[in-house]
Amino acid sequence: MRIMEMCPDERPREKMRQKGARALSNAELLAILISSGTGGKNVLELAQEVMLSCGGRLALLATMPLEILERQKGVGKVKAITIAAALELGRRSFEELSIMDKRSITSPAMVYQIMIPHLKNIDHEECWIIMMNRSHYVIGKEMISSGSMENTSLDTKKILRRAIEKQCSYVILVHNHPSGNPRPGEADIYQTERLKRTLRAVEISLIDHIIVAEDSYFSFSEDQVCKIK
Repeated sequence: MRIMEMCPDERPREKMRQKGARALSNAELLAILISSGTGGKNVLELAQEVMLSCGGRLALLATMPLEILERQKGVGKVKAITIAAALELGRRSFEELSIMDKRSITSPAMVYQIMIPHLKNIDHEECWIIMMNRSHYVIGKEMISSGSMENTSLDTKKILRRAIEKQCSYVILVHNHPSGNPRPGEADIYQTERLKRTLRAVEISLIDHIIVAEDSYFSFSEDQVCKIK
């Protein structure tokens, strides 16, 4: 049976529009991604076959090599890539949720503890941002740039774009000084003020810039160096 010959409330797209994505089975959701059937099979039947090939488990489908998935009759390269891309987006979404810090960030010291595993014992500068919601929960952290031992570029446009994409309310800028001296230079001060103005224009607050050294850090919000014991 062709998909258009099915009752409207049984067609995956119409069913999703009427009842929402949660009402659809895995095969029905997959059918929306695949978009079209092949030969004597409609798109839903093809999707059901794909699910059978992985024992009905999305986890196994997500780890199936592309070359195996695309060899399935009726799938091919384009459909295989579409399926793999959708599953990767799901994985990344889950990963973002799993790394959310369930505590509210309340001090520069907490930021130091979050970031020191990333910045300890590296011989070059890296620039990171921590993005937070209104409750100061971490909803994402990302390396923006990596440079030399003495400096790294601050890509203001990239930070602005990522902050808007995350729909965050607050940003903390973090970078390291491999020299061991956490005090800011003139460039650090200038770039901090520029980023603060840029984010303020879209109602996002840069609440701190923290420079990390091996056993100390400098916080712009506290305007001091703090030693870690």
